Formats: sequence, C-alpha cells, structure tokens
Amino acid sequence: MPHPGEVVEIIERNLATIPPGSDTEIGFFGGNFTGIEPEEQQSYLKIAEKYVKAGKVKSIRLSTRPDYIDNERLAMLCKYTVTTIELGAQSLDDEVLRLSGRGHTAKDVEQASKLILEQGFSLGLQMMIGLPGDTAGKSLATSRRIVELGASCTRIYPTLVIRDTQLEKMYLVGDYVSLKLDEAVETCAEIAEIFEEAGVKILRIGLHPSEGLLGGESLVAGPFHAAFGELVATAQWLKVFRQKLAVITSCNQQNLVVEVAPGQINAAVGHKAANKQMLLARFNHVTFRVNPKLTGRQCNFITNGD
Repeated sequence: MPHPGEVVEIIERNLATIPPGSDTEIGFFGGNFTGIEPEEQQSYLKIAEKYVKAGKVKSIRLSTRPDYIDNERLAMLCKYTVTTIELGAQSLDDEVLRLSGRGHTAKDVEQASKLILEQGFSLGLQMMIGLPGDTAGKSLATSRRIVELGASCTRIYPTLVIRDTQLEKMYLVGDYVSLKLDEAVETCAEIAEIFEEAGVKILRIGLHPSEGLLGGESLVAGPFHAAFGELVATAQWLKVFRQKLAVITSCNQQNLVVEVAPGQINAAVGHKAANKQMLLARFNHVTFRVNPKLTGRQCNFITNGD
C-alpha cells in the first residue's frame, strides 16, 4: 500500500496530464479499502479531500468487498466527498462464490448494495466470468441481478489463472478448466448488451495489460488479450451486421457503404478489421462513414443498388 506521501505524488503526477476543468475523480482501487484500519482510511481520504475542496478533482471513489460494508463504515465515508463505491461482487451465484473461495455470499452483495444506495452513494458492481462452477447462463444471470440491485456502473473481467495461486493448483490437476478466448468474448458481448439496455455504464471489459500478463511471467491460462474490450466491441458489431445481412437478398458485385454513429467507426470495422473483412467476403467494396443522426450501434447499409 502506498504511504500518504506516495499518494500525493501519484495524484500530482496524474493531474499534470489532465486538462483543467476535466471531470476527474480520485479512486482507491486494487484492494479492500474499507477493510483497512479506519485511521488509515481517513489518512488517505483526507489527502483526496484537499484536492476536491481545491476544485482540482470532482470527487472520490473506491472499491471494496461486499462483506466489508456496514452502517458504521459508510457513516465514516459520508464525512468525505466519496460519491461511488464499487463492490467486487464477481458472481451472484452462491455455488460459484463457494467454489471460488470468495468468503461472501450473494446475500452479502445484496445487503451491501442496499446499504450503499440508502446512504446516497452511487453503486458499482464488478463481476467476473469463468470462475469455478460458473457457466455462461450463470454469468448472464449475475449481470441481470446487478441491474436489479441498482448498480449505475460495472466492470467485467474474465477469470485468469495466475501462477502460485489456489486456482493454478486446481487447473493443474484438472479441477478447473479456463474459458477459451472466443467463449469469453461471446459471453461478455451478451453481458454488455444487458448492461447497455439497462443504462448501466461499463467502465472496463477485461484486465489492464500489465507487464506480467503480457510477458507471460504470471499468466498460466485463461482468455487474456491486450485488446479484450476491442474484441468484445467487434463481436457486438458483428451481431448487428449479421442481422442486416439476413435481409439482403443479393450482395454479388455490389459496393457497400456502412453508416455508423459518431465515434463508432473503429469498433464497427473491428479489431484488425475483422468485421470489414467479413463484409468484403460478401461485397465487392466496403466503405465506412459517420452519420451524425445515428446513435449507439445503429447503422445503415447502402449498396450501389439503393
């Protein structure tokens, strides 16, 4: 854990890269924030609060475990400008939680979520797919339950087998089978659609490509990809394009213009132009362009016959 002086250095270093007036937050992540000693929590929060009062950042957010949330802890957080609390729910299936050794139940997540919302905080619920005992159906059920519990934001992570962990031991003796990359991408694409339809903001899909994972030093198995989020977005657009193609009677010798919403061209073209290549197998020539009247993943197919 960084000492207070390091926290100041980290904040100052990052603020120097952010334009003034940006919607900036200070986040305490990577651990169980409400599980550390109250005095330590307050020492960190007091530092962050100075930046809020000075108008340099908007607010504070943090992540913690659902079984380390109660009224006493929340009362302390209410004294500072903490706006969002993210819980590492991971799953809302008790069997998956038990097999994964999480140490909490789905009921713990539900109770903590209720308390957080009652105290006026925004709720984030993080989830993982591919944990021991998990299935695509259970992961989808978890995402729907996250919506029902009132989360305003989420993060979706595929389970990876990391060296020197209990999960590695399970993997090596065959008690755990990791997801294949295409399975993880497909499931995350379905989950993302559920969250998008419900208005739950997806803050991240996939782990950050840290040096250890990229170099293979700590990664034993699992669906890791440095551009995992891009692969999921590619899969979401592929579904849209297949629906469009289903109603086109003939593509032979035709040119295609694909109109998409602003900011969506890269995702629509796909990771390494995968979606464009799929369309080129059906059309003579494919061009993408922005139509400002479109939103989300709305799109228009215009052929030279139109």
